[in-house]
Amino acid sequence: MAVYDYDLFVIGAGSGGIRAARTVAREGFRVGVAEYSKLGGTCVNLGCIPKKLYFYSSHFSEDFEDSHFYGWNFGENQPTFNWKRLQSAKDHEIHRLNQVYEKILRDSGAELICGFASLFDEHTIQIEGASSRRITAEKILLAVGSRPSLPDIPGKELVVTSDYIFQQQELPSRIVIVGGGYIAVEFACIFSGLGCEVSLLYRGDLFLRHFDQSIRLFFLEEIKKKGVKLFFHTQVTRLSKNEDGSICCSFHQEGTEKESSEITTDQVIYAIGRLAKLEQLGLENAGVSCDSRGCIEIDDDFQTSTPSIFALGDAVGRVQLTPVAIAEAVSFVRKHFLGQKSLLDYRYIPTAVFSRPSIASVGFTEEEAREKLGEIQVYSSSFHALKQSLKTIREKTFIKLITEKKTDRVVGAHIIGEDAGEIIQGVSIAMKARATKQVFDETIGIHPSVAEEFTTL
Repeated sequence: MAVYDYDLFVIGAGSGGIRAARTVAREGFRVGVAEYSKLGGTCVNLGCIPKKLYFYSSHFSEDFEDSHFYGWNFGENQPTFNWKRLQSAKDHEIHRLNQVYEKILRDSGAELICGFASLFDEHTIQIEGASSRRITAEKILLAVGSRPSLPDIPGKELVVTSDYIFQQQELPSRIVIVGGGYIAVEFACIFSGLGCEVSLLYRGDLFLRHFDQSIRLFFLEEIKKKGVKLFFHTQVTRLSKNEDGSICCSFHQEGTEKESSEITTDQVIYAIGRLAKLEQLGLENAGVSCDSRGCIEIDDDFQTSTPSIFALGDAVGRVQLTPVAIAEAVSFVRKHFLGQKSLLDYRYIPTAVFSRPSIASVGFTEEEAREKLGEIQVYSSSFHALKQSLKTIREKTFIKLITEKKTDRVVGAHIIGEDAGEIIQGVSIAMKARATKQVFDETIGIHPSVAEEFTTL
């Protein structure tokens, strides 16, 4: 029997990689983890955490304005925003989280190796860093995450992605954002809230294409109130630098007579999707295959085409969400180290868009439910939440429940409004427990609250 340096070696110390490594190490196995960048992966350093901090910051402009309707007066000393102070505070928090992750790993007994790891063969890892070396492992787990996709257009060198935003030292006055998914919509709302002039360009007819159509249409009307300029059916054709340092963004919009239109801006952010981060990983050295999307192919047990190598998280392209990567890691450990049955279920995964207003969903959209379940019942309501009642321009809230008619089970829940993510988390637990609409109806709500509306539809 071959003797290896490690029972498990994890390449990538993001949310999924760290959870797998520390859980296996605590069971007494020999575990190593390699990471060439900061711990915590995209979520902690260039994604969920800093983005949510920006989201909080962007809300204060509305909160300050709303406070006047509730009797507050700032007098002559109106609030001002300091981007560098936000960046500094964010960096401090991210550094703290990195230290927390490092302590968690080391306390578990896993060995952390700082360096770039790649596959030499099916049991061997090449480490490049302060010193180069090769190590062996009985099982190798690839948890390498993803990176932003970039366009192939003239002037593409002028494009930045979300990775850059979290490091930039100055806040541009004018921003063009290209894309129509979570990241594009969230940053459009964030920068608008911070006082920037924002234009959102999307090639499709309406953003957030995987969400319920009612949600998409309702959000369209609400985001218009935030001052974001929207361009649908739009393709950017060229970017060029003006003499004053600004950027000329040339684009074509279907349905218009103009062959080409232009926007002058200070920054162009592309948020058109993410790709598995597989460059120089050496997959070919170990016979690991990828699918047509460029993601690592795995079976239901996270095993790749090479029996000793496994993969999870963004790199496999199933559901690119941090909690999913963590759940996959737990499932991987249960199956391959604890001999237990996996509890992972990709149904009813709640998700949120931290826009203004926020969006959150769990389960089927109305369109999916009609296609897969046949007869369904739809309940919805739109209203002004109590907090909006004293304002002149009021933000609306929208909620929606979808049930399977023959069982009365709630199979979809959707909301637009303040604290949408916080509310939908509780609803998702009820749905996971197979709650029916009758259970929702018999539940006593908290009054006055937005969440209670799910019990009164």
